[in-house]
Parts: sequence; structure tokens; C-alpha cells
Amino acid sequence: MPRLQRLRLDHAPALLEFERENREYFAASIPDRGDAYFAHFDARLDALLAEQAAGVCHFHVVVDDSGAVLGRVNLVDVADGSADLGYRIAERAAGRGVATAAVREVCALAVSEYGLSTLRAITTVDNAGSRAVLARTGFRPAGDILLNGRPGLRFVRELGEADKAAPEGTPAVRESVRRRD
Repeated sequence: MPRLQRLRLDHAPALLEFERENREYFAASIPDRGDAYFAHFDARLDALLAEQAAGVCHFHVVVDDSGAVLGRVNLVDVADGSADLGYRIAERAAGRGVATAAVREVCALAVSEYGLSTLRAITTVDNAGSRAVLARTGFRPAGDILLNGRPGLRFVRELGEADKAAPEGTPAVRESVRRRD
């Protein structure tokens, strides 16, 4: 069963494998990270963990029973009770409800652990899967944008007490993610 975990240094090998394995798949719907990301992965991960320790971002991985990374769900630019949500799910896990369950779990964490009240997200118009995940998890369209020259949409989600637990019937993916930094 997939589990959501707060990003840690020991996730590095599995995370790098996830990014390499899914690079072409992701590039079909979102901008490619570029070769520099992979060449300097360790330094980039150190920087992300420093941002997380400072409380300006909250990074999560979705792992399977073997520890392989199935996805990422991140809250970035945390300020004034809000953050930007971003996520990516491995091609082999797409269409199985992993993204929906993980986003719901992160919404619960946003309220209960991180003290947030509003989340924002963006996606391209042609990314039907991402738009569906956002709709299923309570995000509402909030306007049009351009993402690297492609038509996109902005979304927003107001969080509340009801978000502290995943809705009944939703498989929980959360493992202990209480902040340990």
C-alpha cells in the first residue's frame, strides 16, 4: 500500500531513480527539469531539505512497500497561511488513485501539521489527469494563466477543520510525517 512520507535524505537514491525513470513521461505534460537537475541532484536535494527545515516548503514522497518512490507531493512558497501545491506521480502508478489520495493527505497535513488555510495549484489545460485530481480534492478554478507558453489554469482550495482527516472511503497513504526537523 502506498505511504506518504516527509522527504528525508535517505530517500535520495529512490527519488533520483523515480525522476530518471519518469523523465519523458513528465515532460509530456510539464516542463522538463533539464540535465543540470540530474547532474547536481545531491546539491538540489540538500537545498530542498534546507528549505523544508526552514519551514518555507514541505516536501513529501509517496513510496510503495519496497521503498520505491511512486510520487511526490509538495507544498512550496509557504507564507501567510498559504502554499502552492505541486505533485507528480510515476507513470506505473497513474490512474490508480494514488495522486488523489496523496493530495487529500497533504491537504490534511497542511491544516493539522503546517497550520495552512489556503492552497493554490496550477496545471496546463491539456493535463486532464491533473485537472481531475484537483477537482476530486476540492480545488476550484481561479483563472487562466500561461505556463511556459502553454494555456493553463490556476486553482485554489480553502482548508478547514474537515480537512484534518481524509474523507471516509479514501485509502490513507500517510505514514508518520510529523515534523522531525
